[in-house]
Amino acid sequence: MVLLHVKRGDESQFLLQAPGSTELEELTVQAARVYNGRLKVQRLCSEMEELAEHGVFLPPNMQGLTDDQIEELKLKDEWGEKCIPSGGSVFKKDDIGRRNGQAPNEKMKQVLKKTVEEAKAIISKKQVEASVCVTMEMVKDALDQLRGAVMIVYPMGLPPYDPIRMEFENKEDLSGTQAGLSVIKESEAQLWWAAKELRRTKKLADYVGRNEKTKIIVKIQQRGQGAPAREPIISSEEQKQLMLYYHRRQEELKRLEENDDDTCLNSPWADNTALKRHFHGVKDIKWRPR
Repeated sequence: MVLLHVKRGDESQFLLQAPGSTELEELTVQAARVYNGRLKVQRLCSEMEELAEHGVFLPPNMQGLTDDQIEELKLKDEWGEKCIPSGGSVFKKDDIGRRNGQAPNEKMKQVLKKTVEEAKAIISKKQVEASVCVTMEMVKDALDQLRGAVMIVYPMGLPPYDPIRMEFENKEDLSGTQAGLSVIKESEAQLWWAAKELRRTKKLADYVGRNEKTKIIVKIQQRGQGAPAREPIISSEEQKQLMLYYHRRQEELKRLEENDDDTCLNSPWADNTALKRHFHGVKDIKWRPR
């Protein structure tokens, strides 16, 4: 199995395994699905952390309004009255004005937060350092864990406009958001290796050969963005260590240049005739007039 280290720009994303005989059409789609799946898990984790702190989403026409404005306009959060967390709620106002402030109690909050941490660990970039390949099954497992935690805390469900529910139902609208810019359409995804595009019409072995123990670094991006930047010869950490070494070396040479004191040459150990006088027996003879 060929091991692919998938990157976006200079950032490591995940590891992927595939036989050399794999069609690049299939491999590119698989890489894009895992990449986008990880982004979905990250978005859900971010929203669920807010859910644990401030409760469910307010209706779009109530978001950002003060209590006085809501009362003046006679607006009512009907879904907020239905979507009560298990064990009751604790009021914690959302300063941004996106959520209704009816947060779950401490026990239910910990259920959400613990599940979020476990899901983050499944799709973490640290899996690359641990040499663990991330598959679509692992991404689905993380999504199922998050869905289960929300059902435990909110058995009545979430409002249809809540971004968490929309993510679970694949109805999320990311247009005009920073998160939407990170998503890569499967039909427009490209894989690059060694400054060459891995064309979908070919097989992986056409580029990396028949050695199934090969490890390559591929970069994923959207069609039309041009060739990605080449991998640096040395990593940023190695560059830091190299700069630190040269800085210390320069400081050491600077100290040596400043230390030009030659009084040490008058010391006994610096006398180059001491050994000769020692064997002649004239080591401690002192000449002085009587």
